[in-house]
Amino acid sequence: MKVVPKFEVGDDVYLRLVEKGFRVAREYQVVARRRPLNAYEYQLKDPTSGQLYENGQWRGGENAQFRSKLASLTPFLGRKPEVRMAPTVTRTLESCPEGYPMLAAFLSSDHNFMVYRGFSYLHARCLLYQQDELVNLERELDEMDREDDKQGNTQREKRSLRSRDLDDARVGQPRKKLLSEIKNKLSEYDEFVAKAKDMVSHQQPSKRDYRSVRRWFNNLQPLVDEEQDFIRCKEDLITLRHGRECAGFDGLVESVVHKLNCRLVRYIFCTPELSAKTKDKAVHYFSPRRLDILVGLLLTLTIVVLLVLPVVAMFKLSCLRSQTSSVAAIGVLMVFTLLFSAIMSVLTKSRRHEIFAASAA
Repeated sequence: MKVVPKFEVGDDVYLRLVEKGFRVAREYQVVARRRPLNAYEYQLKDPTSGQLYENGQWRGGENAQFRSKLASLTPFLGRKPEVRMAPTVTRTLESCPEGYPMLAAFLSSDHNFMVYRGFSYLHARCLLYQQDELVNLERELDEMDREDDKQGNTQREKRSLRSRDLDDARVGQPRKKLLSEIKNKLSEYDEFVAKAKDMVSHQQPSKRDYRSVRRWFNNLQPLVDEEQDFIRCKEDLITLRHGRECAGFDGLVESVVHKLNCRLVRYIFCTPELSAKTKDKAVHYFSPRRLDILVGLLLTLTIVVLLVLPVVAMFKLSCLRSQTSSVAAIGVLMVFTLLFSAIMSVLTKSRRHEIFAASAA
């Protein structure tokens, strides 16, 4: 019987080993082989350290110890075997020094807590200042145009308003310098207006989010009084959290989940990474993705009920075959249409034309 070697010298292989109770895969390279009896044996080398596996002992063949210790010895075929991954790293609040480090860790630990000052007053002051600068430059340009038109000593000076080349050829180029200054001021003004518009587009934090952050400030006092007073400027606070399609209903569901906080609720809506963020019993984190799934299920159930109930009610009324039942069926249709529109408007952020189209359908 001809014995064919399973591996060649230079092949990359991996060994599945048991280390500390876990199955792991280690990569090795075949450096030698032999066939003392009816099976091949191999010497393996660690490609990282260059050391021979188990001090160069021959493994394989009919060696019973080899078979019991190594679950398999197979060549790589492009994809490496799955190995035990290291645990994820989570920044905890307690690991950060008190003060701004802990405050930054808390605000970044959840999108609902990312609350900062918008400085709307300072934006308005800067815009007014730049606006007044442009107003003065505009007034200066108008005066220069009127003087050139009325007080031109020569026909060439009068024609400078009709020709840019003639105007630029004047001594000192006053209008060109003034327009260049206006251009620079306009660029600064336009850029600042665009940034102020982006800032205004941010939403204010919800009452629940603001109350959560404010309570954390009151309980821990992370900063000195003068520097943590910004949290009291409620009307000037913005949140970096994106507005969602059904933000109002989401907030209601999250509030209910927080009130029903128990071991089962934490098991369903809290991941191990979120649980590891803090040991503070007053701070609870819930997975936004899992909450979104719950909100989607509740909305789907609500829509199904609103669509099925009027059909059933109208079918029951149609079986009566009376004039009163026909009027009642029309009333049922109108009531459920209004109810559907109201729920669409309250539970979601649908626009008016979207609500109208959904109600008409």
